[in-house]
Amino acid sequence: MKLTSEVLKIDPNLTENRVTNFIRNYIVGANVSGIVIGISGGIDSATCAATCAKAIGGAGVLGLNMPEAETRDEADIKDAQLLAEMFGIRLETIDISPIVKAVLEKISLFDSKDRLANGNVKARVRMIVLYYYANRTRRLVVSSSDKSETMLGYFTKWGDYCADISPLADLYKSQVRQLALHLGLPTRLVQKPPTPGLWPGQTAEAELGLSYDQLDLILYGLEHFMKAEEIARELGLSAAVVKQVEGRWLGSEHKRRQPLCVKLGYRSVGHDFRLPYQI
Repeated sequence: MKLTSEVLKIDPNLTENRVTNFIRNYIVGANVSGIVIGISGGIDSATCAATCAKAIGGAGVLGLNMPEAETRDEADIKDAQLLAEMFGIRLETIDISPIVKAVLEKISLFDSKDRLANGNVKARVRMIVLYYYANRTRRLVVSSSDKSETMLGYFTKWGDYCADISPLADLYKSQVRQLALHLGLPTRLVQKPPTPGLWPGQTAEAELGLSYDQLDLILYGLEHFMKAEEIARELGLSAAVVKQVEGRWLGSEHKRRQPLCVKLGYRSVGHDFRLPYQI
């Protein structure tokens, strides 16, 4: 298989139709009042919010922008507001700094130098807020995680990946960019360096060590059962780099699964007790 950008090209009209139909059918079947989604001002949340608005109308989508003191970026807030105006989405901005501070102050092991643990608290606080709004307004929470970050486990467990549905989770980052441009999102927003926004200066590509253009092709190859050495030859990379990506993918599987249990009964919940699911 030739690993070029061509393999990641999507049919934008077909993709939009399939994603919006998925969202619309799920929301109608669940008999809820609409959707609540975190809108950070980044490409994934903007694209996901736009498809939600296309699916059920902007009036049915409640967007929450949740900045906090350490990583607050006025440009991101303005981009979230612009996106909401473009698609008729109601947007609320909630500064979660006091909530994060209150949580961390009550933890006896708190260490201000542990960026990862403290950053994950921010992601989980955002999910608490989203689900509170969902409970109060009879909405479903929608995740904006893409396939690249989902495969790499590049998300906070029980944080930004926690949701009722995840419409973009089978689109690589480069494919989300294609869909975003098709939906009419500003080029500046589409080209903005992705960041989870957990600590100052954090960018996804710097943390992952490769550009998304490279990562997506590596992940595409792995998805299609190509060997690390074959992928490396195709992309002109060292096998060690590809194996590192593969290791991150395999090593993060626990983040994509429900908690395991000891099999003691006849049918264990989740594994061999998977019931037909219909809404």
